[in-house]
Amino acid sequence: MKKEVTVKAKSVEEALTLAAEQLGAPEAEVKYTVIAEAKRGFLGLGSADAEISAYYIPRGEQAAIDFINTVIADMQLEAQVETRDGKDGELLIEVSGEGSGILIGHHGDTLDALQYLLNLAANRREEGEKRDYLKVTLDIEGYRAKREATLRALARRMAAKALRNRRSVMLEPMSAYERRIIHSEIQGIEGVSTNSIGSDNNRKIVIFLTDKKPKELFEEKESVSALADEMIADVDDNSGAVDAVVTSDIAEDGETSAFEQTYSAEDYVVSDENSDN
Repeated sequence: MKKEVTVKAKSVEEALTLAAEQLGAPEAEVKYTVIAEAKRGFLGLGSADAEISAYYIPRGEQAAIDFINTVIADMQLEAQVETRDGKDGELLIEVSGEGSGILIGHHGDTLDALQYLLNLAANRREEGEKRDYLKVTLDIEGYRAKREATLRALARRMAAKALRNRRSVMLEPMSAYERRIIHSEIQGIEGVSTNSIGSDNNRKIVIFLTDKKPKELFEEKESVSALADEMIADVDDNSGAVDAVVTSDIAEDGETSAFEQTYSAEDYVVSDENSDN
């Protein structure tokens, strides 16, 4: 979290010391810009204090920012990095620009790996150093929001399939982040629930039937059977895929500015279980 203050004092040096105290930071790590130099005046007339604008980025945040900038520079990407504050002191790092899509990887695997390294860099402490843990979330070209929309659509489709076929559905292994999205979406669908099985990188979600009789799956006033037929039509046909194309914003010349990826529901569906549980 970047902290900024504007301070006046009799000299720039005194102003810097006061700024460091207000920012709660080591003076050596405070960066500043001189707005006005001090003026002595004549016989006490026309004198003025020095004024500086100072800011401080906590060491952990700076380490994370430096890390992602180094990756971008080493890969010779024309990308920009922006930061903002998240919930509970979380640091959000957003990367955008031409070629940045390469940092996402298949189903966000590269993105997740980079985020893991950013958290390591942000929370590396020198011997004897004490500071709070900093959570860092990395996003590239708004991928996480688009991915979440894709996963929520997948959850609804697979819930509809479970209700229609009266069988449980098991999904492919997912990260903890993606499993939370599936669990969250299924909670709002009556008649089905979820459970996670497996361990480590092989953790999977099972969508199973509950004892409740479903009335409606979604806000639309469609019957469950009709909605299920519509949602899983592409899953049941010969192609066996429900595709959701996720694209970045379109550049002014009509070409995609960063990346385009196609996700298939079949990528995540393993099998139907023989029983309802």
